[in-house]
Amino acid sequence: MTYWVYILASRRNGTLYVGVTNDLARRIGQHKAGQGGAFTREYEVRALVHAEPFDDIALAIEREKRLKRWRRAWKLALIERENPTWRDLYEDINM
Repeated sequence: MTYWVYILASRRNGTLYVGVTNDLARRIGQHKAGQGGAFTREYEVRALVHAEPFDDIALAIEREKRLKRWRRAWKLALIERENPTWRDLYEDINM
């Protein structure tokens, strides 16, 4: 099974959310439908801008916790490095 650590954004340089899941397409679909949680619903954080796969849930959770502690500038740099146009990657996984 693959586990995913992901970052959602409300828009370029907007509000960010870091999460972990074992079904990326389903979870991002929930966020897009407003069923992902109060924070993402309130701030309309729905664009998948970064995702990292893991084979081990413990490593995925560790990475999620580490990313949540990162400074905002570091998260923005990570997104910019991997996805410089801030394209919604959900389109890639939902085909």
